[in-house]
Amino acid sequence: MNIAIVCYPTFGGSGVVATELGIALSKIGHNIDFITYDQPVRLETINSPNIHFHEVHVPDYDLFKYQPYELALSSRFVDVVKACKIDILHVHYAIPHAYAAYMAKKMLMDEGINIPIVTTLHGTDITLVGSHPFYRPAVTFSINHSDRITAVSESLKQDTLRLFEITKKIEVIPNFINLKKIESQEKPCDRILLAEKEEKIITHISNFRPLKRIMDVISIYEKLAPRLKCKLLMVGEGPEKSKAVDYVKEKGLSEHVLFLGYSNEIDKILCYSDLFLLPSEKESFGLSALEAMAHGVPVVSSNAGGISEVNKQGYSGYLSEVGDVKEMADNAFRILVDDKQHQKFKNQALKQARLFDIDDIITQYEQVYTDVLASIQF
Repeated sequence: MNIAIVCYPTFGGSGVVATELGIALSKIGHNIDFITYDQPVRLETINSPNIHFHEVHVPDYDLFKYQPYELALSSRFVDVVKACKIDILHVHYAIPHAYAAYMAKKMLMDEGINIPIVTTLHGTDITLVGSHPFYRPAVTFSINHSDRITAVSESLKQDTLRLFEITKKIEVIPNFINLKKIESQEKPCDRILLAEKEEKIITHISNFRPLKRIMDVISIYEKLAPRLKCKLLMVGEGPEKSKAVDYVKEKGLSEHVLFLGYSNEIDKILCYSDLFLLPSEKESFGLSALEAMAHGVPVVSSNAGGISEVNKQGYSGYLSEVGDVKEMADNAFRILVDDKQHQKFKNQALKQARLFDIDDIITQYEQVYTDVLASIQF
């Protein structure tokens, strides 16, 4: 099949999942065309004859206060579909991707081309953007005019049905992890560069938006540090970072709480890590938690959204109510204080992650593609 994948090209979960899906599909013989405004970060080291990237250029016109990205995107869809004989448009994120895809579909119909649209909902497009009254009609329209709809968790599916008047079936296909890729990597041996031998390394990775509750991460560390020698690695960038950095400096924690910014070496960081913290207020799935578990890192998290579908209570880690930093710190101590107990949780975290291996998930997407092509009238 010739499949066009549309996503945000950034470090965010939806872009990572969409890119990894395209790479995996290309390896089993499908031709993949990525359409977005910049090259997806996970494509930087990929060289495959089955993968192509089509950049969306938005001309800068003085007439517009805000440049019309959706217009440029839908026009680019039309060009790529015709030039590359695309069979399916798989768009990740309802707004603006599904909205632009529908406009492209209508334009292509005028030329006798009926291109099916598969829309994958990832979270923020529903829980934040889509729930705003201003955007709700456009999001509802985009979802209902997609040919197939998937959501990355049961929690997100239920949020979508609660917030919008959806007339189409939503299928849950969870996010995934490429375990073979992780297992094939050479294990780094210079952990001492990050922490002393007896120190535990606790890690948090996110986009540092308010809903990630960055200050809760630091508060958990503050409650844990007097009981256990440990270091906190904060990986990412975002609007909450400056406040967190100032707080850490004020409290004299700069030697123990390290801000690493964005990193292309997430696998190495997680390989070193002993525990992962994710106290988010909202999470449609919890992809960063899954990535940690795939490296054998147990997770202490909130029970928000779809996290409980990934992090299994008392098995791969522990879940607490949002904001209960004391219980999260206690759970972290419970996992880390005893080496035998810690190893047990590490083994169980990896076993839980195997349930989300890409080899199992990719067949579900292939079935969606096959079904939607069979149902489209040409």
